[in-house]
Amino acid sequence: MIGTMMNVFNILKRCKEAITSTSKKGKVIIIDAVINEEEDEHDSTTAKLLFDILIMAHANGKERNKKEWENLFFEAGFSHYKISSSFGI
Repeated sequence: MIGTMMNVFNILKRCKEAITSTSKKGKVIIIDAVINEEEDEHDSTTAKLLFDILIMAHANGKERNKKEWENLFFEAGFSHYKISSSFGI
């Protein structure tokens, strides 16, 4: 993990620590475009990839696919998570 991937990992890890440090249950909600070429329509995937280029050029970031998010959650210590797809939020 390098660059922004490490930043996202560190943020997720701190969130996990924060929500498990108390007796109360907590949630982390992430709203982001998830690239899913197998399930999305072609135009939807194209729009997400174009946005990915924009993010990389202006903010040193990237869009992630479902597997990349799953790996980040696992590495940060999350065992329960839900990835929902809704284009146009």
